[in-house]
Amino acid sequence: MTEASYAERARAKKTAQAHALGINDAVISDLVERFYGAVRDDALLGPIFESHVADWTPHLARMKDFWASVTLESGRFRGNPMLKHIAIGGLDAVHFDRWLLLWNRTLDSVAPGEAAAEVFRAAADRIAASLLMGIKVQRDGLETVSKQQERPSC
Repeated sequence: MTEASYAERARAKKTAQAHALGINDAVISDLVERFYGAVRDDALLGPIFESHVADWTPHLARMKDFWASVTLESGRFRGNPMLKHIAIGGLDAVHFDRWLLLWNRTLDSVAPGEAAAEVFRAAADRIAASLLMGIKVQRDGLETVSKQQERPSC
């Protein structure tokens, strides 16, 4: 068994599981289109996106490829979301919380079922947490972020 064949089988299995839940390119397209419509209308996120997205058509196509890669293992997305988000500057937990709120509201109206919605929700939660952590580390330094993570919650 070669690594390539193992990776191909794992990718095919994840794709089949997503398809069984009703996740496909059409669902992803609808989700991305509606979500970014909500983002553009949002008082907090809209201005940020408008100042960084010059042409929405390629951005939406890129986001569709991103979510197809995340949920369907399509392999169509190439890029570094972390660097893009760090470059924006000023992003914090409030922005990611709003992003997740709008994402989840959109999922409620678009997802073909609760299991499919959970796939998207779990991925979005992981992505938001990862991006926020990367931004904090870049902005505050690893040592500061590590100390903040060690503090007990009250």
